[in-house]
Amino acid sequence: MATITSLGIGSGIDINSIVTQLVALERRPLQLMKSDATRLQTQVSSFGRMQSLYSGLQTASNALNNAQLWSRSTATSSDATVVSSSEGNGAVAGNYAVTVQALASSQTLASGTTFPAASALVGSGTLSFQLGSWNADQSSFTNKPDTASVDVELGATDTLQSLRDKINASSAGVTASIVSDANGVRLSLRSSSTGAENGFRITAAEGGAPGLAGLAYDPPNAVSNMQLKQSAGNARAVVNGIDVVSASNELSGVIEGLTLRLRKESATPVDIAVSSDRTAVAAAIKTFAEAYNELSRYLKEQTRFEPGSQTGGPLQGDSAVTSLQSRLRAPLNASSGASTTFARLSDAGLELQRDGSLKINQGKLDGAMNKLGELQKAFSNNDTGNPANIGFSRRFSELASDVLSTDGSLSTRTAGLKRLIDKNTDNQARLNDRVERFQQRLVQQYTAMDANVARLNSLQSYVSQQIAAMNRPSS
Repeated sequence: MATITSLGIGSGIDINSIVTQLVALERRPLQLMKSDATRLQTQVSSFGRMQSLYSGLQTASNALNNAQLWSRSTATSSDATVVSSSEGNGAVAGNYAVTVQALASSQTLASGTTFPAASALVGSGTLSFQLGSWNADQSSFTNKPDTASVDVELGATDTLQSLRDKINASSAGVTASIVSDANGVRLSLRSSSTGAENGFRITAAEGGAPGLAGLAYDPPNAVSNMQLKQSAGNARAVVNGIDVVSASNELSGVIEGLTLRLRKESATPVDIAVSSDRTAVAAAIKTFAEAYNELSRYLKEQTRFEPGSQTGGPLQGDSAVTSLQSRLRAPLNASSGASTTFARLSDAGLELQRDGSLKINQGKLDGAMNKLGELQKAFSNNDTGNPANIGFSRRFSELASDVLSTDGSLSTRTAGLKRLIDKNTDNQARLNDRVERFQQRLVQQYTAMDANVARLNSLQSYVSQQIAAMNRPSS
């Protein structure tokens, strides 16, 4: 914008002040436009927050619509140091007696001779590892199905440490470590997995540098240079009188929907009690109520009107938001035929308050938990043929989906506000341009006037001087 500099010097009139005030009057609509832009941007932010809250309500509703929530179970053990359990989906409620006869184990070997240090050379050649199972006295070995022998190649410069690293880097199914004791350093080998079929034997083919034969283990061929510290074995348990054998200490599928973790052997049975996970259902219902209340409270704040100060919220009087409020409350005021026991949310313990919020009646909710099947229907039942039989949480989920869709209330209203903001920005730019040109015209006009007044003042001064000279008496 042009800068007003020395206007009025010739005429003595405060032209700068005149131009500044005239330009300020011309620019006054710009302040209104800026206020409108701020108001529109605030509304866009309000709708953005509203979108987030509807998304939260949708997430909470979908959690209640998820069948897995209602089929989750919880299990407790009478002695978790012997048998513990993890909850799953679909576990049948009941009591199970578990006796742990043996834990699954890995085969463990240790080198028969010690090495002076981990940096000691072990010899060159090939160590071959084969997974499989041993008979009781280890007089025979049966290869594990679908597994092949894995070779570990060693050179003359390989040490005990590099041997360990090469075994661990291979796919032999064996884990190597170096253990120090009072007599020196030993190589320890252990099956990577438990179970009888994960035992292993080791054969050695020595190269130019001897030593690898001392790390072989093949009892059927009279080679036992490594010492057997633990045999590979299966876990054995009795569940409700039924013998169970597993290669792992985790029993999955023995009790549908439940995983048992065997911790130690026991002479007496441990009781595992399985029941529906009511805590998870109650937490999901509480989350749903909180999501609803947060959204309801926000809509109320945005549309509030204070009679005393005659001020309102950013969205006060917005018909789209008023419609959203009505649609949000509608499912609470309508009954559902999804459950004969819980026809209304209040029957399940979610009671509508005078301020529009939902309050949990803990006594009612606890009682409803005793009828989980009917409670599930009340919330998540889906009946495409009869909308009256749709569950409450499913109704709210469908409402949120509709509102959040690309052509839903929030999207269309937000898009409209953004168009108004763009139009406001263009109007501000045009007004600024008009004011700029208006100021330039004023400056040109007042500059010309100032020059003319200056010439007139100069002429007046000359004429005054001439008249004064003519009136001066001659001597």
